[in-house]
Amino acid sequence: MSRNLLILGAAPSLGELRDTLIRLEDTIIFALIERSQFKQNRDIYEEGKMSFKDGHRGSFLSWFLKEVECVHARVRRYQSPDEYAFTDNLPEPILPPLDYPPVLVDPKQININDEILDVYINTVVPGITDTGDDSNYGSSATRDIECLQALSRRIHYGKFVAESKFQDPCTHDEYVRHIRSKNRVKLMELLTNARVEEQLLKRLKAKAIIYGQDLSTASIDGNGHTNGAANGATNGTSILPAGASTSEERVKTRVDYDLVVSLYRDYVIPLTKEVEVEYLLHRLDCE
Repeated sequence: MSRNLLILGAAPSLGELRDTLIRLEDTIIFALIERSQFKQNRDIYEEGKMSFKDGHRGSFLSWFLKEVECVHARVRRYQSPDEYAFTDNLPEPILPPLDYPPVLVDPKQININDEILDVYINTVVPGITDTGDDSNYGSSATRDIECLQALSRRIHYGKFVAESKFQDPCTHDEYVRHIRSKNRVKLMELLTNARVEEQLLKRLKAKAIIYGQDLSTASIDGNGHTNGAANGATNGTSILPAGASTSEERVKTRVDYDLVVSLYRDYVIPLTKEVEVEYLLHRLDCE
């Protein structure tokens, strides 16, 4: 859970939400880096490639995901309004329920994990891994689940973003008008902030370059500072490998930073806004 949702008295502000979403960027990038160390191992995503003694008929990943989510459900993970399971028919928690403040309207009604899973298996995994099979099925699937859970949390956090924007006095009446008329296009326009999205993508690229480097090859002085002299830096803060420049030469990283940017630009941002619009369309159902 990215923040303590038990103590919320109202929807978090956009500033608070941005802090949470920025931290999730780090989680997602590191999860992608961890998955990228293994081959694609396509067999773990295909039904019928493995047999299961419990009668499961799906893929190895779907079996593993179900098992993990059953354990997490027993400790009430999916009672939290920012957590969404990929599988159905999960067991009831063994712990007593927590009393979350009713910040969201019908928080569990919208779940697009099927779309997230499809994008991840068919677009993300081929983009961050080398083709082939190294038989590290358990390790690969473990990293897959970490990636999927982080992406799901990030995208479904759009509900909190939508609620916060809905409650903004400056735009509240406009949101209500477009919700009542079921105008998806106008709602999408209201939700979109092109400047913030551009800043996000720039920040992601910088993070992916920094986090994805092998710092064992960097020149670091006795005080722990990187030596940026070879890069034309004068303040000793550059973390680029000697001789490399983000503007002149492609930096070698453990995960393709352009893929991280395209993942957010083409999928995470659009899917988040899809969640936001769907949430808003149901925001007045109980009023």
